[in-house]
Amino acid sequence: MNAVRPMRSLAFGLLLGCAGLAAGLVVSAWVAAGPLQFRRIPIPVNPGTRSPNAVVCQDNDRCDIPTGCIAPIRPLSPLAEALPDDDAHRRYASALKAFQRCRRLAELAEPRATPQVIRTVGTSDEAFSFAELMNRWNGEFLWAPASASTDIVTRSGDEARSVFGPIPDIDCGEDAAKVIPLQIDGNIVDLKPNPDVAGHPLQFEHRNSAGQIVKWSTQIASCDKPSLAGNVTYCGMNSRVSRKVSGSVEWIALCRKSSPHLEIDPLPYWQKNNPTFARLGIIGFNRKSGEIIFFDGSKDREHFDWSRPFIPPGGHSYGDENGRAEAARLYDPTFQIQCSACHDNKSPYVISPHMSQARIGYKGGADSKEAQAFSLGNYIPKMPHDERLPLRVIGSAYTATYATDIARARTLQDPSGNCTECHTLTTQMTGQRLAADAAGRDPVVTNATWSQVVSVRAELQKLREIDAHRTDWARRSGEGKIHPWMVPRDGSKVAAGGQQIDEQDWQQLSDCIWEAGGDECNYRPLFTPCPPPGTQPGGDGSGPTDLQAAVLPIPAGEVAGGRILRLNWQYLNGYGDVPQRDDVRFNIAIRSTPIPQSGKPPPETDFPTPSEARDDSFNAIAGDVGTSGSAMAVLNLSYLGHARFTEPTPSTAPREYRANVPAMCNRRYLVRILPKRFCFDQTGIRYAEHGELMFKDIMCN
Repeated sequence: MNAVRPMRSLAFGLLLGCAGLAAGLVVSAWVAAGPLQFRRIPIPVNPGTRSPNAVVCQDNDRCDIPTGCIAPIRPLSPLAEALPDDDAHRRYASALKAFQRCRRLAELAEPRATPQVIRTVGTSDEAFSFAELMNRWNGEFLWAPASASTDIVTRSGDEARSVFGPIPDIDCGEDAAKVIPLQIDGNIVDLKPNPDVAGHPLQFEHRNSAGQIVKWSTQIASCDKPSLAGNVTYCGMNSRVSRKVSGSVEWIALCRKSSPHLEIDPLPYWQKNNPTFARLGIIGFNRKSGEIIFFDGSKDREHFDWSRPFIPPGGHSYGDENGRAEAARLYDPTFQIQCSACHDNKSPYVISPHMSQARIGYKGGADSKEAQAFSLGNYIPKMPHDERLPLRVIGSAYTATYATDIARARTLQDPSGNCTECHTLTTQMTGQRLAADAAGRDPVVTNATWSQVVSVRAELQKLREIDAHRTDWARRSGEGKIHPWMVPRDGSKVAAGGQQIDEQDWQQLSDCIWEAGGDECNYRPLFTPCPPPGTQPGGDGSGPTDLQAAVLPIPAGEVAGGRILRLNWQYLNGYGDVPQRDDVRFNIAIRSTPIPQSGKPPPETDFPTPSEARDDSFNAIAGDVGTSGSAMAVLNLSYLGHARFTEPTPSTAPREYRANVPAMCNRRYLVRILPKRFCFDQTGIRYAEHGELMFKDIMCN
């Protein structure tokens, strides 16, 4: 096998060179240095280019280990739902495209062939025959999940289905979807034709909680609850949110109306019955496992239309060719919006007054007439936000882009005890923006580094812009007295008192938020690791059961004098309680030895090692069959009936796994089966610690 690797490296260098030139980037390359010999030219690595050796990743935390591609660095500016339209962010978006193109080319450059036998120097006749028969008998069940496509969006959708199960159509136009209202001076506002003015021009109608028209206006400069998202219309109206739940999984879609200048005008676009909107955002979340995934609508589209449902990412199935093609055009393949930086509180929801939850920003709480008239009620349910809960981002393309930020993010505790007894705050947006706005305090850092000074200044400017769009009515000094919307001891019960958190307590909390605190902040990693399958510490609790090995006669016309060693076991992938979950496969390592005269069972040291059952040292002979160390290895066995690129049937009972192994007479076969989880994040694959052992003596006399 090693003889063909330099050729692959050359092909990869040429492919990547084309991609780099297309993106205007310099790349590393391999050049000829004699027959079948190549050497590397050490060219500097830029964002989007692939190092010819993933060893470089050891010194670069922005390097995507599976591909060696380097993720670009986001310009230093406040996080937002939309990137600013300036030169720096346009270059960043281009670099993100180059990075994802690099990853895709890396995956195309070294595909694991579908069962086509590769006869290479050093492959024995026995190994060659084993691989050929193994594929013939089992090949349709040897496949990795989410491997049908290298298209970024399509593959991300396949990963989502493998973890969360079927994705529903995204439908903000359905009757169950909720309209996000706009409130001004304690009244709800909508855009309608004014019947009292000649020509019935579109104007803003203000109604109180009793439904009575209070006034009409022709422009809107501020509102009670401006959006905290950043780079979207501060006082937008008639956006829609849709929520669909299936078991432990829910999908939330936000169809947000916004304008390029971030203000609102009396135009038909802003009317409730106008299905045109600017930004599509989708979140999938499993409340039991804490797994979360993000998709955004394409940034190359001027607008979207909710008059018909949107196809889910990856279509409805592997076989949905039309849907997959449509989805690839619909969603953003660059993942340029860092959703995980805002949706970081152990929940899929960012609960703020702008979203008009019944429990936020109403003096009388959920029972007040204003909350009942204007809010979304309990459409977005309250969820526990305990910092100890799991939270893990799914999506290999997304997590490769933000691997550094995901690894660095921390939860924190408020040293004063004011805020984190009920909430999870982080060193990301729930701290830097939501906490500051909720408490009505400016971010501050004691003994700040220059980087912290720059970041705090930028965030302070964004908070100033938000506050400039807040009505005087909403302030504690005004009639509404709903902002700040979180107060010490009483939380969101804004009518309970008018006291802000005091300056000393806020200083301590702000230091923690901006990573300038110490032990008093009790920093912990925000995102939790991918659990391996198995019952060992840190595993998901699921393991194979009912292991059996049987010897069957070989079919007529196959290898003479042999047998079939049939391996069977049961396994339920129960992590997260998703009946269609499909992110676990089994590797099988097999070693053959003479049958000892004593016939005694073998010690564990005779079996293939756990490392030989992993992908690390695998050398392919035919597809997912090859050698690993001194053993034969079979990768990515799915359950019986789950053929290549088919959707899993839902099941809450253990599934049957079966492998038909070619075996020679009068030999002992020692087998290690090792379950592995495709994490679909920056960590790649997690394996069970040891796997399970089986052996069988093939006696043909």
